[in-house]
Amino acid sequence: MGGINGTAMEGLREGMRGPVITARDPGYDETRAIYNAMIDRRPAAFAQCVDAADVRTAISFARDNAVELAVRGGGHSGPGLCLVDDALVLDLSTMRGVRVDPGTMTAQVSGGAQLGDLDHATHTFGLGVPAGIISMTGVGGLTLGGGHGHLTRKYGLTIDSLLSADVVLADGTFVTASEDEHPDLFWALRGGGGNFGVVTSFTFRLHPVGTVGVAVTVWPVDRTPEVLRWYREFIPAAPQDLNGFFTLFAIPPGPPFPEPIHGQKMCGVVWCYTGDLEGDRLEQALAPVNEPAPSAFHFTTPMPYPALQAMFDELIPKGYQWYWRGDFFDTISDASIDVHHKYGENLPTELSLMHLYPVDAAAHRVGADDTAWAYRDALWSGVIAGVDPDPANAGLIRQWCVEYWSDLHPHSMGGAYINFIGEGESTDRVHGTYRGHYDRLAAIKQTYDPDNFFHANQNIPPTPG
Repeated sequence: MGGINGTAMEGLREGMRGPVITARDPGYDETRAIYNAMIDRRPAAFAQCVDAADVRTAISFARDNAVELAVRGGGHSGPGLCLVDDALVLDLSTMRGVRVDPGTMTAQVSGGAQLGDLDHATHTFGLGVPAGIISMTGVGGLTLGGGHGHLTRKYGLTIDSLLSADVVLADGTFVTASEDEHPDLFWALRGGGGNFGVVTSFTFRLHPVGTVGVAVTVWPVDRTPEVLRWYREFIPAAPQDLNGFFTLFAIPPGPPFPEPIHGQKMCGVVWCYTGDLEGDRLEQALAPVNEPAPSAFHFTTPMPYPALQAMFDELIPKGYQWYWRGDFFDTISDASIDVHHKYGENLPTELSLMHLYPVDAAAHRVGADDTAWAYRDALWSGVIAGVDPDPANAGLIRQWCVEYWSDLHPHSMGGAYINFIGEGESTDRVHGTYRGHYDRLAAIKQTYDPDNFFHANQNIPPTPG
């Protein structure tokens, strides 16, 4: 049991409503599997919490027994920060409830919920939260990192819709953080990651979103330079109802793509339009897509927002090998376009990709110092991801990602979306990602977690007392 006293473990079992799973229990290997199969770690135990009382019990156990603690929400962490060898994993994955109040246009979301849970609950009321592009992503990790997705240009970052958070601190204290209660903690939670406590519940402001216009436009990969030069001018000038993230990828073998282009390397844009869909409004909004070069394929359709969120789930399911790195960009320079073209033509596997997500428009209407997110002046959040189901290709996809990132990074703003910092990157990357906010975050860490109890994350050590 990884050095945890057996008698103490039985005490933990007795003190929790949820199960405690160790290597001796059936289902241990299934429990320790997360989205990224490149991560293979063996925690001593999983405390599967069902409520805030269980969370407090698990934290007290880890603290009283000097056991390292990791926290797992949706299990979507690329570098696998939610798993630590021989540690106790505080597992929120069964806490997936969502309560919607359509009258106040708010939703209370449990700490282990996934985006699919949130979208399902809110969509029936014609409402939603700007968050992500994959329904299997955990609400907790995405939100604490800042959160961006299809609705960012319309409604801002995920943290811009966060109204409050219920948090269990390192000493077991339960607090609610908001603009009015523990405002410093609330500021830090909006982009500062899992450094400050375990969030058992988030309360979000909801926004109108129902059926959206969805489009996918792709061009041959050798047209990447022309398309990116067009895209860098088009998106910042586009109405906020239109979001489109740029991608380099290989065409998957299935609809809506026609068979003749299956497997071909392409550049493309995935569009989400939240404006009026009457008549040909979507087609009008996307009329310029053939300006940079004739598209190889262009597909448009109205789609319920949750369906868009789940559109890529089957393409990249849980259990594949992943390695990713990211950066923020305030411009797409000609030199960076040359880098994208080079590595797009040399995708190492059929599922490897690069995305550039717009983080402008509504996201820019929040003050630079209003949240811990330190890059309100960024226009794009980029991620490079080597992906493949075969463990034998883990080294190949990692090498491609690192080399691509190394060539591209000099053309970036220096920091990255905290959730896109990959395994093995230096601690300087975390410092650079928070820019001038870092010292304030470290001081807040000193107030709420002076012993750095929560350190299995993109860590911000407390300011020395």
